[in-house]
Amino acid sequence: MADFEAKGDDFEKKAEKKLTGWGLFGSKYDDAADLFDKAANQFKLAKNWSRAANAYIRVADCHLKLESKHEAASAYVEAANSYKKISTRDAAQALNQAVNLYMEMGRLNMAARYCKDLGEMYEQDQDLEKAIDFFERAGDLFMTEEGTTSANQCRQRVAHIAAQLEDYTKATKLLEEIAKQQVNNNLLKYSAKGTLLNAGICQLCRGDPIAIANALERYQDLDPTFSGTREYRLLADLATSMDEGDIPKFTEAIREFDSMTRLDPWKTTLLLRAKKTIQEKDDLDEDLT
Repeated sequence: MADFEAKGDDFEKKAEKKLTGWGLFGSKYDDAADLFDKAANQFKLAKNWSRAANAYIRVADCHLKLESKHEAASAYVEAANSYKKISTRDAAQALNQAVNLYMEMGRLNMAARYCKDLGEMYEQDQDLEKAIDFFERAGDLFMTEEGTTSANQCRQRVAHIAAQLEDYTKATKLLEEIAKQQVNNNLLKYSAKGTLLNAGICQLCRGDPIAIANALERYQDLDPTFSGTREYRLLADLATSMDEGDIPKFTEAIREFDSMTRLDPWKTTLLLRAKKTIQEKDDLDEDLT
């Protein structure tokens, strides 16, 4: 490891010397960028992620002097990959620089890809508001480039996080919009029932039986095959048990569905919240009597 770091030091010193020495403007920065890149690779081998990231930032600086935006953006991405090992904040800052350069170049697909990466980084770091911002940006950029599938993946992430933050109205609206697009696409129509199930679960969390009943009618109009699915039956049973304030029936409907189709942690968390609204309503009714 020490040997790799020593080689990195050597390349870095040579790069600095290039920048401070005499030479043609273009050649000077081009040579220095190459040396900083070699230094970064050695620091990566030494697992010194901070120095590797800093070297890549210097690579980007050199390319910006040469107005080589694509190479600079690539260097910022490499810097972010190294920073990810030690600091989400620094990684996000470097990746955001890459996004801005790709936007300037009109490389919207690349900008969208790295906005999505930023969303995932912030989500993993539990900075959910920023995660939503970047997933929304990514979705808009993918849609601009006709990347409907990628855009909807990002919008689903927004919906899931919004539901985590108890913004069920936003989550439901997004999921219903995605389901409409899926129903009208022969390759994606089978996915619509899962998206409608997620939208319905968000409706349940609002604890409004009338809104849930209206939603189920809309979903049948949207997808006439939905009423024949297990997803619809689950939502209908949960809506009925919620209206009746029947917690055991609510729990049994979930258990029966889960025995055949495993519920993921997101659905489980929201269904527990929906169940809690029934209990809270029962407690309120008892207090009033």
